[in-house]
Amino acid sequence: MDFAPVIQPLIHALWYLIPLAILGGIIQSPQFKGWVGESLVNLSARLFLDKNTYHLIRNVTLPTEDGTTQIDHIIVSPFGVFVVETKNMQGWIFGSARQRYWTQKIYKHSQKFQNPLHQNYKHVKTLQALLGLSDTQVHSVVVFVGDATFKTEMPGNVTRGGGYLRFIKSHQDIVLSAEEVSEIVEKIASGRLKASFKTHREHVKHVQSIVEEKENAVRCPKCQGDMVRRVVKRGENVGKEFWGCSAFPRCRGMLSLQPE
Repeated sequence: MDFAPVIQPLIHALWYLIPLAILGGIIQSPQFKGWVGESLVNLSARLFLDKNTYHLIRNVTLPTEDGTTQIDHIIVSPFGVFVVETKNMQGWIFGSARQRYWTQKIYKHSQKFQNPLHQNYKHVKTLQALLGLSDTQVHSVVVFVGDATFKTEMPGNVTRGGGYLRFIKSHQDIVLSAEEVSEIVEKIASGRLKASFKTHREHVKHVQSIVEEKENAVRCPKCQGDMVRRVVKRGENVGKEFWGCSAFPRCRGMLSLQPE
């Protein structure tokens, strides 16, 4: 039976659904959500921070010993250098400054993600090494955009929406001279990798290798921290090896060591 007479009218009537489906997939992708979040932070910084005092630098990729690190936004001012990490997420967010992983909960579904303060720590230290600045001159800021609600008390430098602007403006002690501000902007411009498809591709590849390494690593069943090999020191299993949490004695998670 020839179905062409039936299918062709359907294609002509519903052709517009194909680009809509593609557009929907793009909008739901993590890459697009990340771009939207960064764009919102970029726009609000340009609108509500005095450009003569605060110098905004976007999407800075810096070389590191093991690859590259990419910083969403750097804001340079006499009151310090603010390193801004953006998260476009929704749902309930649970976490604390010291936890290795935070939790996102949407209805009954929960998933863990890396503590963004830990993620931004590498950005801060890489920038400090490039600029030769102290801890009092560089500030880490994490901003959540999107429909996210904090369900645990967060540190002052973890904010929602425009809260990051209030955090930045709360710093009023001058720690950098006008000359130092200009030098920092120039150093970042000369030290960053050229913005190109190749630079982005290599950075993504580096991040993917880190993610794969973490996924394959043995994690503590209690706190999701690193596990280390330990040896039983007493009892009937003395001398046998097992996986013990690196945070012992604060965390007493353990796993049996699978024979090789």
